Amino acid sequence: MKPYLKIAIIAIVLIGLAGAGTGFYFFNKKHKDLLKTRPDFIVSSIDLQKEFETDESAANTKYGNKIIEVTGIIGSVKRGEEEILSVSLNTGSDFSSVICTFPSKADPSIFTKGSQVTIRGECSGFLMDVLLNNCVIVK
Repeated sequence: MKPYLKIAIIAIVLIGLAGAGTGFYFFNKKHKDLLKTRPDFIVSSIDLQKEFETDESAANTKYGNKIIEVTGIIGSVKRGEEEILSVSLNTGSDFSSVICTFPSKADPSIFTKGSQVTIRGECSGFLMDVLLNNCVIVK
């Protein structure tokens, strides 16, 4: 076998192993335990929504992919796709709220419409509503 062919085969095998290793790592990567993680910001649902409404790009830079602890009044509780629980926090705006998504194992009976709650989650941006994912109840 020619030397350049051996080198090409070895390079392909190494690239394949690196790809398989990377895929295995991301497949088995666990979410952060947000109860044990310190929040980057602590803010009310009203103030958080106002910051995004005032200057969305600055708020995305500040809060994007950060852990936020938000306190607000529960507006609604719904089950969505794949049984994911969504809790909406009032912001004083009829058009926008803070939507917090919980894993499917979350119990909706612990949320009462109109009660105050503190939730910690990872901010994923603003699409008419401020979105927090992988949420946990703090208080």
